[in-house]
Amino acid sequence: MAGAITNSLRLARAGLVLAQHGVRFVPAGTPVPPPLRLARTLTAPIRWISAPLHAAEPRNKRLANAITSLGPSYIKLGQFLATRGDVIGPELAGELTSLQDSLPPFSMAEARSAVEEALGGRLEDHYAEFGPPVAAASIAQVHKAAVIEPDGSRREVAVKILRPGIEKQFRRDLESYYFAARQIERWHPPSRRLKPTSVVDTLKRSTELEMDLRLEAAAISEMADNTAGDEDFRVPQVDWKRTAKRVLTVEWIDGIKLSDKKAIAAAGIDQKALGLNVMRSFLKHAMRDGFFHADMHQGNLFVDRGGRLVAVDFGIMGRLGHREQRFLAEILHGLITRDYRRAAEVHFWAGYVPPHHPVEVFAQALRAIGEPIHGRTAEEISMADLLGQLFAYTEVFDMQTRPELILLQKTMVVVEGVARGLDPELNMWVAAEPVAKKWVEDNLGPVGRLRQAGEGASAIGKILADLPALLAQGQQTAIAVNDMARNGLRLDDETVRQMSREEARGKRWGRLALWVAALSLAALAIAQWSH
Repeated sequence: MAGAITNSLRLARAGLVLAQHGVRFVPAGTPVPPPLRLARTLTAPIRWISAPLHAAEPRNKRLANAITSLGPSYIKLGQFLATRGDVIGPELAGELTSLQDSLPPFSMAEARSAVEEALGGRLEDHYAEFGPPVAAASIAQVHKAAVIEPDGSRREVAVKILRPGIEKQFRRDLESYYFAARQIERWHPPSRRLKPTSVVDTLKRSTELEMDLRLEAAAISEMADNTAGDEDFRVPQVDWKRTAKRVLTVEWIDGIKLSDKKAIAAAGIDQKALGLNVMRSFLKHAMRDGFFHADMHQGNLFVDRGGRLVAVDFGIMGRLGHREQRFLAEILHGLITRDYRRAAEVHFWAGYVPPHHPVEVFAQALRAIGEPIHGRTAEEISMADLLGQLFAYTEVFDMQTRPELILLQKTMVVVEGVARGLDPELNMWVAAEPVAKKWVEDNLGPVGRLRQAGEGASAIGKILADLPALLAQGQQTAIAVNDMARNGLRLDDETVRQMSREEARGKRWGRLALWVAALSLAALAIAQWSH
């Protein structure tokens, strides 16, 4: 009861802030649950009083500004929900895309304390120079520093440090989010299809990963391995010696931010080629590697002196399994080649569309999305919009929400914006075709079939290697079954005592459950031997 009251008060505070900014948080056209209707009525005076204060505030910025004022965990929630237009609606998701993850930095004294606690000793034992913060976000801030190598050379590094007490704050606020999700599922049955509690689960996992900087270092290392052969993309080197759970040290990137077009032009870098590189790099990471940077905005992308694209800040990453990689490649390839039947079939193969829907009808829906893009100019074509239209069919065809694909689509929106900022005439299909075609050839062509055959042979070999252990287990089961046949079913002393206690207490259901469990064990043993 106390937890419910505390969570209600926390959510009420957030509701008051939203009311002060004059924003709503229910998708347009969605029936408002009774508790939210009551809250809206109660906060009407606050909205009326605060209206003059926010009159000059652009309407499409109010939601982002309100969430920023609520603090770090709400900023992360807002960023996460910006990727879930299926949950909050495209209008609200669009408003949240302007949410800036920027907060005032914490003090140098706190930064020193965090480094010394994480790495041990004094800060000077690890860094020859340690400058003020150069960027501060909701979870961490970054300092420019320098280290002295064993050979006496000096090397500049970036040091990322978690905000003091951020873990405790997130745990507290996540508890409120879970409480809100449960209430939404209870009072608004249509929302259960969107799995609000699962949405919070995903946010929880995401923030837990972000708040262990060793995992971010591992993500950088994995992407470095994946892209080792790429001549036009790289990531910073990790300084593992100076990295811990709350402190991450990486190579300082001395490059030009992709947002600085004048500097890029002055450096003589081909912006059209750079825009194409941005798009193709992202698609290669998603389709070829199944592991992509999910926060590829202009502030996280640089171009170095050699013209290579360099990504930083690997706190938010996306993963696609082989099924999702095939889905993306075949969808793009199918729409590019206008093979809508094949594009539809891959949805059914992946299990995204329930089998009671006809493939032909879903192919018709894909044709409605794909045909309008053919014959249009490059500036008018957006793969992100196309995927957004595709996901809009989720309710019509009873498709289950796929968070990894929603994150992919959201990242593609950002990547398209960055790429087209460098080359407004960039043709997304020209950029995507070789990547999608190569994936299809490598995985569904003769080479891919041979590799799958080899993997199948390896699986059979593993089963044969495990066969002696399986036979030994079967022999033990046979002995146990024979023993039961001769001496009857025996229960250990603790089970008998537990049954006695349950019987003495008169708990009929508990006693029945124990007997069912005991008999199930016997049935399981017999079934295993019979197979």
